[in-house]
Amino acid sequence: MPASARILFCGDLVGPAGRRALLRALPALRERHDPTFIVVNGENVAGGFGITPKLADDLFAAGVDVITLGNHAYRHREIYPYLDEEARILRPANYLRGQPGHGHTIVARDGVRLAVINLSGNVFMNAGRSAFAEADTLLSELRGKADHIVVDMHAEATSEKVAMGWHLDGRVTAVLGTHTHVPTADARVLPGGTAYVTDVGMTGARGGVLGVKRDLAVEALLTQMPVRFVPAEDDPWLMAVLVSASEPLRADSIEQLLIPAG
Repeated sequence: MPASARILFCGDLVGPAGRRALLRALPALRERHDPTFIVVNGENVAGGFGITPKLADDLFAAGVDVITLGNHAYRHREIYPYLDEEARILRPANYLRGQPGHGHTIVARDGVRLAVINLSGNVFMNAGRSAFAEADTLLSELRGKADHIVVDMHAEATSEKVAMGWHLDGRVTAVLGTHTHVPTADARVLPGGTAYVTDVGMTGARGGVLGVKRDLAVEALLTQMPVRFVPAEDDPWLMAVLVSASEPLRADSIEQLLIPAG
């Protein structure tokens, strides 16, 4: 069974600017990097919060293989049935079992099977069950079913993401952090062969504050009053990582891609 794969993982898409940045960049990314699989965190793509069926369909039509989500997964009620019906879109696996959707999937291309697991952190976040225990349970379930496993660790605390990387080192191909929207400078392959980065970053408007119009974010912090956030449009960037692997469950390299998309 062949196991070589190049996995392109794009950080949180934020609003229209993030969606456009991804769609504009994909043809060049395909030509330059020839990814076997494309995985995208889409939990902020619908106006900065959540995702809708139409936007998910647009991403799949553009060639995205798997969409992961996070704490805004349930922002739009129309996505609930879609999460149950569409195998390629994930909400965190450690949410309550009765909540809509599922937390892992397997996709295949060119004879290579990729499993994607979506997890939510527990520190400062409202997830129903332990991310660490859920990861262990899913790895037992997936044993022998996938050549590579990528984990999207959608978490607030950097310590929790780092700990998950070490916990899964040697058991998965990559542990990739999302949620905080700022790319970290610690991308590396851990000793056991797992590619790791604390946060992939954000695909969206870098000229805002984490993808929000900067004047609105500053107003909220200055006044300590409720402010309706609107996605920014200034200085869009695509932020992603490319994980290359030639053996099952082992990464050869992880490369950060920080690309202006204006």
